[in-house]
Amino acid sequence: MPGNISDEPIGITRAAVEHVPPGIEVLGYGAYDMSDTDGLPLLATEGEPHTPDFARLRNYADRAVEVPAGETSDIFYAVRLKITSPPEGPVRRCRFEYTQDGRAYTQTMDCELLLTVAG
Repeated sequence: MPGNISDEPIGITRAAVEHVPPGIEVLGYGAYDMSDTDGLPLLATEGEPHTPDFARLRNYADRAVEVPAGETSDIFYAVRLKITSPPEGPVRRCRFEYTQDGRAYTQTMDCELLLTVAG
């Protein structure tokens, strides 16, 4: 969930992962309201009983997500991934593109998700 520690509001226009290793395919991105998902689902497996049905939820990724100064957004970003073969490493680096006071910015943060195939 993005937080804005500055004194001015920001509008997040895009979020993506930068490094996707062989063996993993990005199927899509979304931005969802925590109140629609009963919290922040981490490593949600599609079709499981407690996994939100993201296809039925409103996806806020089609417009800038406004985050007021000094606040944390109720909107979180998610990536839908598919394992196509044993992954050759972790998914890494999360990039956010945003505007503030009419200027465009990009910020990349270190994030890491290691997916494996049960054997």
